[in-house]
Amino acid sequence: MSSSTRNNSGLRHRIREHLRIRSRSRNRSKNEDYESTSALGAIAASSDASSQNATLTIVSLSLESTADPAQDRSTTGDTTSEKQLDRNTLHAVLYTSGAKQDPLVSGEPLGADTDVSGGDGADLWSAAYREAVNSLGEDVNVAILKGDNVSQLFRQLEEMDKESSKDSAFVRGVRYLRSLQVPLENFKLALDLAAPLASIEPTAGTVVGVVRSVTAIAISMSTADAQFAMQIGDMLEQISYIDDCDTLGQKTNKTDIYKVGYEGGVHFHVMVCSLSDVLQALVSVYRKLLEFYSAAFEILTKKGAKLVMKMVLEHGRLPKVVNDFLKQADNLRRLVQKATWEIVEDIRAMLYDQEISRWLDSGKISRQSQQHASLRDVCADQACELLLKDTKFIRWYAASGSEQLAIVGDMGQGKTVAMAFLIDELSRRNERQLPRPKICYHYCRDDETGQAIHIFATLILSLLAQLSGLKRVFFEWYKRTEVSGIYDPAKNTKKLEEFLHQTVQSLDRPLFIVIDGLDECDRASRNTVLESLNALSQKTPSLKVLLSTRPEEEILVRLNETARIYLVSNAERDRIIVRKLVERQLHFLAKDVKDLVSEKLSLLARGSAIWTRMVIELIEVRRIRAIAPMRAFLENIPPPGQLSELYVNIFSRYTANDPDNQKLATTALEVLAVSRRPLSVLELAWAVAMGVSQEGLTTVAALSQQVDHQRILGLIQPFISHVDFSDVNKRQVTLAHKSVYEFIIYGWITSQPGLEGLPIPTTANELLIQQRIASLGAALMDICVRYLLLDDIGSKNLFTDEQLIIDELPQDFDLFGDSNEPTDYDPCCTWESFEENMIRFDPIGRGFGEFFTYASCHWLDHYGTATLAPTPGKIETLCQAGSMRLHNWITQNCRPGCTLKPRFPFDSSRYDPLGINALFGSKVMLRHMIQTADFDDGNFFPDTAMRAAEQIILSGDRSRLRILFTGGQVCQQLQTLDFFRLVMKLWAASDRLAQDWDTIFDFVSRVLDSMVQDRWGNELLCSAAGWGCMPILERLMTGAQQNEALRTELLRDCHREYKFGVVGKAAHQSIGEAVLGNHVDVVAYLLGQKGIEAHLRYRNSRGENVFHLASGNCNPAMFRLLVRHFKEGVHQTDHQQCSVLLRIIMNSYSCASRHAYDSAQILLREAGAEHGLSRDEKQRCFQMAAQLGDEDMCSLFLGDGRTTLFSATTKSDYGQIVSIE
Repeated sequence: MSSSTRNNSGLRHRIREHLRIRSRSRNRSKNEDYESTSALGAIAASSDASSQNATLTIVSLSLESTADPAQDRSTTGDTTSEKQLDRNTLHAVLYTSGAKQDPLVSGEPLGADTDVSGGDGADLWSAAYREAVNSLGEDVNVAILKGDNVSQLFRQLEEMDKESSKDSAFVRGVRYLRSLQVPLENFKLALDLAAPLASIEPTAGTVVGVVRSVTAIAISMSTADAQFAMQIGDMLEQISYIDDCDTLGQKTNKTDIYKVGYEGGVHFHVMVCSLSDVLQALVSVYRKLLEFYSAAFEILTKKGAKLVMKMVLEHGRLPKVVNDFLKQADNLRRLVQKATWEIVEDIRAMLYDQEISRWLDSGKISRQSQQHASLRDVCADQACELLLKDTKFIRWYAASGSEQLAIVGDMGQGKTVAMAFLIDELSRRNERQLPRPKICYHYCRDDETGQAIHIFATLILSLLAQLSGLKRVFFEWYKRTEVSGIYDPAKNTKKLEEFLHQTVQSLDRPLFIVIDGLDECDRASRNTVLESLNALSQKTPSLKVLLSTRPEEEILVRLNETARIYLVSNAERDRIIVRKLVERQLHFLAKDVKDLVSEKLSLLARGSAIWTRMVIELIEVRRIRAIAPMRAFLENIPPPGQLSELYVNIFSRYTANDPDNQKLATTALEVLAVSRRPLSVLELAWAVAMGVSQEGLTTVAALSQQVDHQRILGLIQPFISHVDFSDVNKRQVTLAHKSVYEFIIYGWITSQPGLEGLPIPTTANELLIQQRIASLGAALMDICVRYLLLDDIGSKNLFTDEQLIIDELPQDFDLFGDSNEPTDYDPCCTWESFEENMIRFDPIGRGFGEFFTYASCHWLDHYGTATLAPTPGKIETLCQAGSMRLHNWITQNCRPGCTLKPRFPFDSSRYDPLGINALFGSKVMLRHMIQTADFDDGNFFPDTAMRAAEQIILSGDRSRLRILFTGGQVCQQLQTLDFFRLVMKLWAASDRLAQDWDTIFDFVSRVLDSMVQDRWGNELLCSAAGWGCMPILERLMTGAQQNEALRTELLRDCHREYKFGVVGKAAHQSIGEAVLGNHVDVVAYLLGQKGIEAHLRYRNSRGENVFHLASGNCNPAMFRLLVRHFKEGVHQTDHQQCSVLLRIIMNSYSCASRHAYDSAQILLREAGAEHGLSRDEKQRCFQMAAQLGDEDMCSLFLGDGRTTLFSATTKSDYGQIVSIE
């Protein structure tokens, strides 16, 4: 080993030792726990930094170039150089990432006078230079970097070829390079061209020092050859990139790769690298600079200045080093340019993001994301999974081309939550596909989010967020559009739609567009969005669109043939949703309480997820914990305040706060709230038209001109269940949920502008609620009555002539079928099914309008609950006795299904206004009619009260009789004998024990004075006895015990000509009437009354006494009872000289023969012993019995039961059969 090598190795050893000492000294002052071995280990590991992602970064290792101010700078001896080298030692500082600010990162410019190795030497250049020095090994003698050697080098440069020219080699080199058009002024050179050697440092042991030295040497030697000069020029240009190695003043620790891709319709080809790549490239550049410096030093110091230029070309080492340098520098340049491009792209991306955010308001995406996240929090996935099994969803998702699908459901059924579930499900499925489809979604609300421009902006923002390459496309499009004259394209719906179309059509990957709440959009925006999506679907085969909406007719028409999934009430789905919400919000409740809430709300939900959620929130607010209070709450759930507020807002939006719209919508909802069955679309529209019409409207045709069913449905759609718009005659329109009914009943919806209505009454205030229901029922009743009073209803028959003939045929058998069995209704099926194949009539075709059927069938239902009377005279006109109007609506009433065969009998000829009111009207209405009606105006039957009473007794509420009996002038018809005869007749024909008759019989006590005054008490007593009506008899006799005049009237022994209701039959007194009716108990009761003897002995106009009357039934018990009180009556004869016994024998064939025998035996035994029978009477009886062939009866009169009929008889001269005796 040469001495120079040993010296150089020793120098490097001393430098490293000094570095170790300085590093330990510096780091101890910063952190006493920092050991020198750690610093040295970090320095030793710096060479591998390019391949590691360490959290600690070697920032720099540089030489200090600060000289002692007291020392003479002109001294160049070895001693001075050694001192300078000692004072300018290398040192290392190990920084944690970001722990100390790098002077270069701070943005300070790197100039010729900047001490890049000062302080801690924490810069990229010094770190690379230090590694380059350490990596040279034996290739370069670092001693040449000593101050005296550098000074010697530049003295030789200064003297090089100075004999042939007054200028220095450097000046000649600059001039020569300029002659070759090398733009030195454009390069970032490390020294001043005007005074190059003055800027050279005393040593080349610093980063700046070696760069300046190499620059000066290169320029000075460039005159050797033109080709070499051009290489030098390239070298100088590449040296300028050393200043950019900090990537435009930024530090980074990222590790990137070389990427090629296609995104958003934009191809990109980007090479990315890490800071370690730049560091290693810079190390290679410094190594070549040091090799250049070493080669130049060797040429200048060993070969002599005069031979320099020749040696440069002949030796060939410098050109080779320059070529190697250019290669390494070019790599550095590319890395620096790449890093610069990255930063520029980042800046450009930031600019894009900033501008796009400003133009489109990126907050839209944030709000949509927040909305989506909140929906997923409350989503019960299991309840939504039913959608994934729907065949329409499966076909939509699996379709190879563009498809659209709509989720349709009523308000509150959970459409939005279901859409959030589907969005996440699509995202999950997309993760497994290549290319991965993109999803753009938007939730519309009743605000700016429901406007088309907002929807398009959100969809565009979503695309830009997922496909970043589109940001530049959008930016450039925006600028071009501005140049074209549209100042702010982001505020132009048409332009945003155009960009969306262009972008979506240019995509090669599948795209899902999901829009929730089309019904929340205004009409113009909704139409714009739907038209845009339809156009996109036709042009973009990879587009799938998923929409949700309420079932509004206008929207469904716009959707045309789009596949639809209807969300309907599902008990299992309700149960899952309730359970999810209970576990989420009421988890603190005891298990039995949670089970109770889940069970009850699952039954009440009826598909309304929003009602379920708000009720659970109400439970949470009220903090109900115990099971008993919870059960009470669930039995009477109050309407949630938030839900009512929501309904108010929706009502305001759909009616646009227009008074006419509010009036129509209010009327429609109130009709639906109290209607007795689902209405058809047209029925509802006609009812509303009738409800808001003026009183002057008199014909069906005039009313039809005011019907607008589409408008009505559009105003109330959120509040009603799904409607099949293809069948407007289907009875299907109902309120969407019980909460809507409560909202209407509790008074939120009124006809007042601005919805200033009644406050919501609490459920405890039942009186207000009942009043509200009654008023709504009265309003619908008035609509029905006014409709039925239209002229057309009373001017022609509901049935055609052919239908009248069919209607008059027997209805109990199928005349056109083979079966002779009656076609009675089967209670196991519905009326609709039972009447499915029956002959029908068409009231609409007859000109009675769409609302005639409901009005005819159900106005009585509303009338039965009405508390407010209609306009006077309306009911009387509607129910006028014998009128065509009464006939028409009653004919329809008993035929709700419009079948010719009625469901129940309802004979219009038996009714008048009082009869209808008494049977179907409320008690309030009945009292009102009794007190105010003119019963002589021709609308009523002459005996209207009697007819009404009969209807009440037969099928009505018996308590209504009290109103008839005690109120107004009509009561006089009922406080008569005829009324009580009617009562007893109906009582006798009824199931006496199953019905309450006491209320009616009690009326007797109200007319006791009247019957005495008008002398019909005896008639009532006899009628009651004849009907066997013990309740009336008891009330009469009880009253007679305290009223002697009444007793006298009742027991009056007056002659009665004919029995009431039986033509040609003589009447009898009370006991006789009871005997005729075979009422033994009544006879016994009457016989026990004081003063009844006259009635017992009474003989009618035919001379018949009670025994004669009893012979008609031959009831032994009756004879046994009578004979004890009236034995002498046994032998009395009637006007035909017929005795009682003879009457018994003659009637033995009409009654049981044994009863006749027993009756005759009783009379013979009880009365015969005392009075006996004459021979003639006995002979007549025997002959009659013989003629009738009654052996038992003959033997009774012969006294020997063993004698036969023929042995005991013979014929007289006149041919009569007589006894042998």
